[in-house]
Amino acid sequence: MNQLKQIHARSLRKDIDFTKFLFTKLLEIPNIPYAHHLFDLIPNPTVFHYNKLIQAYSSHGPYHPCLSLYTQMCFRGCSPDQYSFTFLFAVCASLSSPCHGQTLHSHFVKSGFEFDIFALTALVDMYAKLGLLASACQLFNEMTVKDVPAWNSVIAGYARCGDMEGAYELFAAMPSRNVISWTTMISGYSQHGQYQKALDTFLEMERAKGVRPNEVTIASVLPACANLGALKIGQRIDVYSRKKGYFGNMFVCNAILEMYSRCGSIDMAKRVFDEIGLNRDVCSWNSMIMGLAVHGKCNEALQLFQDMLREGIAPDNVTFVGVLLACTHGGMVVRGRELFQLMEQNFSIIPKLEHYGCMVDLLGRAGESHEAYDLIQSMPMQPDSVVWGALLGACSFYHHVELAEKAAESLFKLEPWNPGNYVILSNIYASAGKWNGVAKLRKMMKDGRITKAAGYSFIEEGGRIHKFSVEDRLHPRCVEIYALLDEVSAIMKLLGNTIDLDCSFEESWIMG
Repeated sequence: MNQLKQIHARSLRKDIDFTKFLFTKLLEIPNIPYAHHLFDLIPNPTVFHYNKLIQAYSSHGPYHPCLSLYTQMCFRGCSPDQYSFTFLFAVCASLSSPCHGQTLHSHFVKSGFEFDIFALTALVDMYAKLGLLASACQLFNEMTVKDVPAWNSVIAGYARCGDMEGAYELFAAMPSRNVISWTTMISGYSQHGQYQKALDTFLEMERAKGVRPNEVTIASVLPACANLGALKIGQRIDVYSRKKGYFGNMFVCNAILEMYSRCGSIDMAKRVFDEIGLNRDVCSWNSMIMGLAVHGKCNEALQLFQDMLREGIAPDNVTFVGVLLACTHGGMVVRGRELFQLMEQNFSIIPKLEHYGCMVDLLGRAGESHEAYDLIQSMPMQPDSVVWGALLGACSFYHHVELAEKAAESLFKLEPWNPGNYVILSNIYASAGKWNGVAKLRKMMKDGRITKAAGYSFIEEGGRIHKFSVEDRLHPRCVEIYALLDEVSAIMKLLGNTIDLDCSFEESWIMG
């Protein structure tokens, strides 16, 4: 940079025009403001110069100067080319500006570049990112030649709108795929809670030839491992990430930390947290605090919160969910009340629904159900099913029938399809001897055709996640599984009979 400044000063002293050379070199650094200043000194800038400056702004921001440059370009009679439109379509997507995008689309067609595959792909991508999926699909269908980026753009548009079935139909129809195609599907499934499909797609990608996961792929699939408890697959991804040098990416290392924490391997999570070291951001601290809280290490979670503050890391909403959760699991009512107050007083963080839910759960578990109910009544927003569910759960512990009825009444309105709320209230009635209430709830469930869903479990084996529900016959190896279960059941029954007859064997069985 200093050398360029010296060249500029020398050229001014000796009246030598190095403006265009310096302009190009400054954009390579990049020093866009300085380059823009030199650009303004060029008497008749060409489309090349305009494109270089627009491209720099579109890559690094801010984005609005790109539109001003385009207007200036047209006003000076310098006709934009297909590259100009390619950069500008990306700018409109970044600005979330459909109006400017549609105007540019019109100019693009009038300029005769509508058959340029790169500019067309950028236009399809713009409409997809703006949420105008119908326009994106129409353009895509009209393209005589569709390259992989065009397919990826439309698939990403479907995923962004939550239509993963539509995304998969396109993905399955692709003549060829690259790592972005696979990552788009994995990320879409993961972001919309379809974790099993995200993991299955990743495993299918691993089997595909010529495609290897990149940093974005890894950061997208690890949340699926975390939510499914797929520890072995997560460990394998961790090893792969380190081998490829991806661990230096904060999104990847935070995702690895979260995966170990959510999969119950809290010691490995601590190790990763320590490895990140001084590069830790608020997400790293939040994942570790939350992990410790969920695993019952409440004092460690609160101590880590103090360490976070000492290191000058400002907590956010998620941080306080973690510390309040630690208080809940540790039964620390006084400390929880203090932290709830400190959120707004010391950190200007206004409590959200999830914070109120944590407080209701904390108070309810401690037997302070009436205080929890008063807190719900004082909330500045409408309580959701999580808040009322926490109160109902607390009432089931302490047999507070009247409060349970109030909580259940709200839950029946918020989620009338959920049989769990009916079952919990029915159990509360039963424990209080209110059999009329039990009968009434059963009738409500029958009339509403509300049935309790069968429970299910996920088991990781052989690098795959297997789902099992009650009396499940869908698994391809169900015959072998039930044969083994019958064998185990027979052995248990035999041992059970022996235990009844021989108390000394019972003691050895329990101890052994």
